[in-house]
Amino acid sequence: MTRAVERAAQILLALASGTPRLGVSEISELVDIPKPTVHTMLRTLERQGLVVQEAEGGKYALGPAVLQLGNAYLDGSELRARSASWAERLARQTGEAVWVGVLSGHNVVVVHHAFRPDDLVQILEVGAAVPWHACALGQAIAASLDDGARKALLAGPLPRLTGRTVTDPEALHQTLVAVRERGYAVEDQEATLGDAGLAAPVYDWSGRTVGALGLVGPVDRLLGAGPERRLADAVRTTARALSRDLGAGR
Repeated sequence: MTRAVERAAQILLALASGTPRLGVSEISELVDIPKPTVHTMLRTLERQGLVVQEAEGGKYALGPAVLQLGNAYLDGSELRARSASWAERLARQTGEAVWVGVLSGHNVVVVHHAFRPDDLVQILEVGAAVPWHACALGQAIAASLDDGARKALLAGPLPRLTGRTVTDPEALHQTLVAVRERGYAVEDQEATLGDAGLAAPVYDWSGRTVGALGLVGPVDRLLGAGPERRLADAVRTTARALSRDLGAGR
C-alpha cells in the first residue's frame, strides 16, 4: 500500500512539473514506473477526479480535485493567512510585487502574491513552483535550514533554467553561506532572464524555517548598490515582523 501511494504521488507530481499534459509513456519515463502500472494508477486517479484524460490524444492532466486539495492547503496555511497584510504593506512601500513561498521537495511553491501597486496587468502566481536554487525565496529558505536538510537539497536535482542559473553544488553552498551571513538572498536572472528577486526567511514560534518572503521584479529596479540595499532592508524588516507574528523570538 505504501508503495502504491508513493507511486501515485510521483505521477501527480510529474503532471504538476511544468508540462501540462503527458501521455502514459512520458509519465512512465519520468517516474521510472512500468507503463502498465502507470496506466492502472491513472485510471484510479481519474475515478477520484485527480487526473483527467483528453478526448483527443489520450494524454493526461491534473483534475479538478487537485484544485480542491490546493485550496484546502492554502485555507489552512497560517503562514499564508498571516503574511497577507505584511506582503501588501511591503508591496506599497517598495512598489514591487511580493511573493511568499514554502519549500516543497526541491521546489518553492508560491502561497501568497501581493501585486505591485500600479495599473499594469499582472498574473496571479499563487501555486507557481520554482526550483529552490534558482530563486531568492528558495535560497533564503535553504540557507536557514540545518546541515542535513541543506545537504539533501544540494544533492538533489539542480536544473539549469537560464544561462545564469548556478547548478554546481559547491558554488551553491558558498552562495548559501553568503545568504546566511547577510540575512537575505539575491536572485539575478537565475529563473527568468530580466527578472530578479530579494528574499529573507520566515520562522515560526519554534524557530523552524517555515518559508520566505521576498520581492520579485525587473533586474534593473531591484539590483544595484542603491536599490538593493534599500529594498533588502525592507524585505528583512518585513520578514522579521511576519516571523514575530508567527510567534518567533527573532
